[in-house]
Amino acid sequence: MKRPAAGKNFARILIGAAALIAAASGPQTAAAREYVRYHSDLAPGSVVVSEHERKLYLIVDENDAIAYRVAVPKAGKEWTGAVEIDAKYVAPDWTPPEDVKHDHPDLPDVIPGGAPNNPMGARAMTLSEGQVAIHGTTRKMRKSIGSAASYGCIRMLNEDIVDLYDRVAVGATVVMTP
Repeated sequence: MKRPAAGKNFARILIGAAALIAAASGPQTAAAREYVRYHSDLAPGSVVVSEHERKLYLIVDENDAIAYRVAVPKAGKEWTGAVEIDAKYVAPDWTPPEDVKHDHPDLPDVIPGGAPNNPMGARAMTLSEGQVAIHGTTRKMRKSIGSAASYGCIRMLNEDIVDLYDRVAVGATVVMTP
């Protein structure tokens, strides 16, 4: 007499149980980050932003990174090269740079941190060159993630900038590639 394939049935039970547990726990917040194979000679804790891929890579080790979907600078605002994170802020106030204010004269001179219309979002890390930062976003601007939409900054989902903020130190290298 041939025995039934218990392994297949057991696997079906496990898959079914996992689906029930996931359904019972309610909706999950999906972040745009994932662990990926990524070769880099940069030190762990360094950041690479690929404008073409519209991804930010946090280097974990020589062959691994955490990838985050981001919005990158729009046409005419692109930049490349290596800079450093020079400061980190929680719920920062935002003063529109001159070029943003020129294009949007209706903006106030300062938008307080935590305000729903503050484009810096939950966290910001300023970079050593110019008025550029890696930062969160507003609820209205979430749909811009994955596009070329900023005035030079790297825009992330708030849940992802909070994650990155906790992993990156002031002084970390940030490399922007085309």
